[in-house]
Order: sequence, then C-alpha cells, then structure tokens
Amino acid sequence: MKSYFIETGANTGEYNMKFDLRLADESEAESINLRLYTWDPYCISLGANQSFESLDIKKLTADGFECVKRPTGGRAVFHSEELTYSVVINSGAFTPKGAYKQINEALLLGLSFYDSRLTDAGLENEEVNFKQHYSSGLSAACFSVPSRSEVKFDGRKLIGSAQRKTGNVILQHGSINTGDFHKRIVDYLILSGEEKSDLQTLLDNKTSDIRSITGQEVDMQKLSDAIVKGFRQEFKLGFENLIKLEESLENR
Repeated sequence: MKSYFIETGANTGEYNMKFDLRLADESEAESINLRLYTWDPYCISLGANQSFESLDIKKLTADGFECVKRPTGGRAVFHSEELTYSVVINSGAFTPKGAYKQINEALLLGLSFYDSRLTDAGLENEEVNFKQHYSSGLSAACFSVPSRSEVKFDGRKLIGSAQRKTGNVILQHGSINTGDFHKRIVDYLILSGEEKSDLQTLLDNKTSDIRSITGQEVDMQKLSDAIVKGFRQEFKLGFENLIKLEESLENR
C-alpha cells in the first residue's frame, strides 16, 4: 500500500472537516493517509446525525469559538487542547471494525513513544449500548463514554474517535486530548441544570488528558512525531511522503 503523512497545522473547523472529506473522496486505491492537525479557533464538532439545536451557538460564538458538523457519527466534541488525527484507508482488505482497532493500536504505540508513563494506556473492551446511552442527556458529549477499542488510561477516556465507510474507503478521525479544556463543552450544550451538573461530573471522572497524566505541558511536535512512529510500526508502512499545507491535495 502507498502511505502518506499530511501535516496541515491549525485551521478552522470548516477547513478541517472539508479537508478530511476531500482526502477521503480523492484518496488513491490501496493507500493509507495519516493527517495530523489542530483547530484555530477552538471548535465544537457535532456528529453527522446530531442537531445544531443541541448547542447554544450564540454563547459559543460570543466566546470566540466555532461549531461545525462532522461527516462521521457520534456526539459533540470540543476541539481545543488536542492533537487531532485523521486516517483514510482506501482498500477492500480492511473492515470498519478491524481498521478501528488497528488505528487505535497505532495510537497506543504513539503514546508510548511520546512518554513511557503512557504505556499503561489500553483499549476499551466493553461494548456500549448506544441505543440506551443516547436516550440520556449525558450522551450529548462524545467523551461521556468510551466505545469498544477506544483508547483509555486508568479507566478514563483519553482519545475519542469516529468513523464512516463509503465503498472501500474508511475515514476515521479523532481527538487526542492534550489538556482538559474539552470539558468546557458542558457550558454550550442545551441541557437542564441538573443534566449539566451530571455531565460535568461524568467528564471529570471519566476522561483524561496527556498533561494531567504526565504533569507537564505537551510538546506537540514530539507528540506528532511519536504518533507517526506508532502508525509506521503498527501498519508496517513508511509514511515517508510528508505533504505540507502549501502542497496539500492540490499536488496529489
């Protein structure tokens, strides 16, 4: 398989989601594409089937943040202190579940390469009853519960991921929490006071981030390099083809 690593830096939510979609639409057959990026300004993304009416958009924009729809499923994520990964696999050899697990295994390796204290991270083994979970206001935030094979540390969700498959193309992207700002999503969700309080408690108790685990500010370039190394080792691919922002897809 051909392999590409694309580094696009910090961009708006609209740019980031359009780039992921275009990467999926224009990917070469028998290729895997890894993209790492961040968000400027911070942005809440909603799952493909989640309504904008679930957000207090007026307050969000007044505070200088944005909102956008993801092409993938799941619930709301506040993209803030994080490194976001995106993987596009164009190959009939991968099933969605198989790709999901292998991508998260690569992320686990990347975390261990970044800091030895993160070697205790692991994958969630339990399957969530999402039909039951989505009936509760606590489901409004993606990080309220880990899905099967998602990355957690000491029982707390560390990386949240979402996926979609069209034909032979699998698009999966997700948030590697580097700080705890993401928990402020509660301020912008349309929930009752009791639901906000319960969700805040849940996020405090069930999510984690690299800074909290290591007690140090995250070196984003070191983390990026470590994640690439994890994918290189897990998928046995080179990812030598570094495509900078100015080159992006126009020259693919």
